[in-house]
Amino acid sequence: QVQLVESGGDLVQPGGSLRLSCDASGLTLDDTGFGWFRQAPGKGREGVACIDSSEGSIYYPDSVKGRFTISRDNAKKTVYMQMNSLKPEYTGLYYCVADLGAAKGVEICWGSSHNYWGRGTQVTVSS
Repeated sequence: QVQLVESGGDLVQPGGSLRLSCDASGLTLDDTGFGWFRQAPGKGREGVACIDSSEGSIYYPDSVKGRFTISRDNAKKTVYMQMNSLKPEYTGLYYCVADLGAAKGVEICWGSSHNYWGRGTQVTVSS
């Protein structure tokens, strides 16, 4: 059974940092790409950081480029996202997604369907 469990969300002040984790069980990570998606209040989900199965293709939209960093540890079956210099507009529910196969990072972030979703972790950036 595949499970994606996110953690690390919190209330943080503008300019602060957080590191989100996604624990992936039931998957062979070598064949899986991952992404972090954000759903802000009243808006749809958008991909904010995505990494392919070989770590050769990583994508960030301009809105977070230079602030967010996605990484993965296949041995620990965990995907991370370091978030720095946080802004209030980054507030939202952050989901981890898994895509089986060799999709590139940009394809994962802009794709309309994914094999697996986690339940999300809340990030609130506010003073």
